[in-house]
Amino acid sequence: MLQIHQFSCLSDNYGFLIHDEASGATAAIDTPDATEILRQADAKGWRITDIWNTHWHPDHAGGNAAIKAKTGARVTGPAEVSRIGAEPDHIVDDGALVKLGGSSARVLNVGGHTLGHIAYVFEAERVAFVGDALFSMGCGRLFEGTPEQMWTSLSKIAALPRETTLYCAHEYTESNARFAIHYDPANRDLQARVAEVKQLRAEGKPTVPMTLDLELKTNPFLRAPLLKHSIMKPNATDVEAFTDLRALKDNFK
Repeated sequence: MLQIHQFSCLSDNYGFLIHDEASGATAAIDTPDATEILRQADAKGWRITDIWNTHWHPDHAGGNAAIKAKTGARVTGPAEVSRIGAEPDHIVDDGALVKLGGSSARVLNVGGHTLGHIAYVFEAERVAFVGDALFSMGCGRLFEGTPEQMWTSLSKIAALPRETTLYCAHEYTESNARFAIHYDPANRDLQARVAEVKQLRAEGKPTVPMTLDLELKTNPFLRAPLLKHSIMKPNATDVEAFTDLRALKDNFK
């Protein structure tokens, strides 16, 4: 049985520990803050055996060395993680299977935010860790990839079963909600989600995780083909609609 422990770290990151009860194996999904991750693992009585990175950015792989030195954990991730000296012991890409005890996750290449960004999809458990590829009502900035690459990546996530629970790496939802409602104001599902998010944040509660079903109803980037009227290009291709929407978000105040 897979147990998931989520906690806040740094200014707006989430840390995740996943634990296989039968084997005792525990993986840290990304390593934004080694000290806090180790503290959380100790509090749960879990020993970190694995680190699974989604991409190379320091707030995702910067704690690899410290956690590995303390625990001997095996690092799994995309080849790009070596860019910050956090070399994986096991390099994975699209289609690979990684195991934690009795549970298996399929690797999806969801490049765009970075070229080699990956996600981990536990198909049996209907759970996916998507890093910075997708956020609640948002998606990652295109620091390295092209809009075409990012649209392909988002389409892979959108094709997962709708009941899949998505764990993203940042609490950006309130900001994303302001943008989403601006360009999709008549969306009743979105109206309800915006109200829910305001209430959760007012109470100091996380808005993550979320279901794919909810994102398909409320995330403007997954809904880009339906929002062509909002970005004033009704004859645009799906990729063009996404490209324009991402540019609007980059400059949204």
